[in-house]
Amino acid sequence: MRVDELLFLAVVALPLAAAQWEICGSKGNYSASSTYRSNLRQISTDITKNASSSPSLFAAGTVGAVPDMVYALALCVSDSNSSACEACVATAFQDAQQLCAYDKEVSIAYNLCYLRFSDANFLSSTDNSGLIDLYNEGNITGDVGRYNRAITRLINATAVEAEVSPRLFARGEVPFDDPQYPKIYSMAQCSPDLTRAQCGRCLDNLIGRWWQTFQANTVGTRSIGTRCNMRAELYSFASGMVLLPPDAAGPAPPPVLAPPPEDPNSTTGKNKPTTKILVIILPVVVIASVAAISLRAWNMRKKRRWRRADNFSGLNTAEDFETIRSNLLSLSSLQEATDNFDENKILGEGGFGAVYKGLLSGQEVAVKRLSKGSNQGLEELKNELILVAKLHHKNLVRLVGFCLEEGERMLVYEYMPNRSLDTFLFDAEKRRQLDWATRFRIIEGVARGLQYLHQDSRKKIIHRDMKASNVLLDADMNPKIGDFGLARLFGQDQTRDVTNRIVGTFGYMSPEYVMRGQYSMKSDVFSFGILIIEIVTGQRNNRPHFFEQNEDVVSTVWKRWSEGTVAKMIDHSLGKNYPEAEVLKCINIGLLCLQENPIDRPTMADIMVLLNSNASSSLPAPAARPTFFLVDGSSRYSQTITQLSAR
Repeated sequence: MRVDELLFLAVVALPLAAAQWEICGSKGNYSASSTYRSNLRQISTDITKNASSSPSLFAAGTVGAVPDMVYALALCVSDSNSSACEACVATAFQDAQQLCAYDKEVSIAYNLCYLRFSDANFLSSTDNSGLIDLYNEGNITGDVGRYNRAITRLINATAVEAEVSPRLFARGEVPFDDPQYPKIYSMAQCSPDLTRAQCGRCLDNLIGRWWQTFQANTVGTRSIGTRCNMRAELYSFASGMVLLPPDAAGPAPPPVLAPPPEDPNSTTGKNKPTTKILVIILPVVVIASVAAISLRAWNMRKKRRWRRADNFSGLNTAEDFETIRSNLLSLSSLQEATDNFDENKILGEGGFGAVYKGLLSGQEVAVKRLSKGSNQGLEELKNELILVAKLHHKNLVRLVGFCLEEGERMLVYEYMPNRSLDTFLFDAEKRRQLDWATRFRIIEGVARGLQYLHQDSRKKIIHRDMKASNVLLDADMNPKIGDFGLARLFGQDQTRDVTNRIVGTFGYMSPEYVMRGQYSMKSDVFSFGILIIEIVTGQRNNRPHFFEQNEDVVSTVWKRWSEGTVAKMIDHSLGKNYPEAEVLKCINIGLLCLQENPIDRPTMADIMVLLNSNASSSLPAPAARPTFFLVDGSSRYSQTITQLSAR
């Protein structure tokens, strides 16, 4: 019998009460004779009854008055039955009071349901607090990289399916073509009181923290929160539907939409009189039609008003509008956050305007303010707004909100206290703070962020301006990719595009982009290769004075690599405090990214596998030297850029 079968039998054989996972609160307790306990008893009865009788198997509510008010929420797996839901929620209330005796706040999860109660009002928020993260013991063997990619693609597809389904719920499965694990199974669910956009954001956040929470080779993982949950297993925990093709590591088709769940109490059929059916259906159709027309008209008025305000003509779909509308901030709030845009709050300036540090509702933020009366950067700002609002990943800078009021156009991001990578890497003193462990973590984090953009997010996105100054560092020196002003959204089957407007940064652009205006995921890979070389050497590739004999850094690294003396190029500020094999592996990967033919460059998924491989000897060698190198101080690269930019 296979391991997955044993796990499955173990799970279904256990009593419900024996398979719980709980988080006990630490903010206060109640006594046996308190009003809070009486209220808790009452709400346990109400929530159990309401959840099991609800078509969505969900209930939330309150009992009592502050300070003894109890807030509670219960959510059962959407395709379970009402009696099983009732038993699970009732057991959850009992277990919670035994396992977390007299705690005012408890979160508890089972295979079938999730319960949370508290004396704090968590119901007023759509945040996915009360998270419980679970994983199965044991690790997968074999091709971990392929397994990682398959899991990532599957949970993304399942999240998309859940977001568009009537009950905000979906299951999925994908053939994995492994003798031990023939399939991978998944589930995603949101509380039914969320909008579809809120559900999408909640599940995106779970996906964004997935590999931060779990190891890539774990055989089963679950994240269960107040507002949404997600699960992936190597055994079937319910019937599923195929979302991906057998080669899960390859391109995925659009997710297959599940039919709406049928009402188990439905009695429609041939034996029902037609008149009765019409009596039931016609009013519903009329009401639904009126509601749909009204909603569409309201959305159109909103979108027209939006475009009139600031010429944001890119907001062409209801999805775009719904995604970003919830992030709208008032001008007064940002004026207060930045002390009315005090010059002392300026973090930096660019062609678009200034970036200010602010304090918004207790959170430190960076406010990117487009200069008034100038169209420079407007397209880029619009691009960032539409794209970044849909992206959620630990290695991407998070968009807090935006403001389009009284001629102001501003984007608000989470504040990154250590600014950008270039401020450390290219400063003779500061780069001493970048030990090798930190540098490797930055390389790996940027790679994960780009992999998410290219294939793991629900939209395929090309960054087009990947460089050290667009890698921002948080308080712990973890990297986050920023500045999506030049990014482009690709269709599901699209692999490349062509433009006559060459934009980007000298020293980072790929040869096919500079020469022919072609950009693709492999353009980002080329830029990432430049970034690796800069991180290893501590030298800027596009600086005006070049490393040795008037050559750029990449050309010098290639020469040293060919001669077998590339170790001399490693940043001297590291001393000898680094694993030479790992550093040389990174140089090898960097040179692979810089191959002239895009086909010869690895994908970001390939790069993640190479970065996590143990033996550098197994890495393929770069076939040819990088293109657009400098010889005798003459740059064919810069000449070409000048010619194309003049079009």
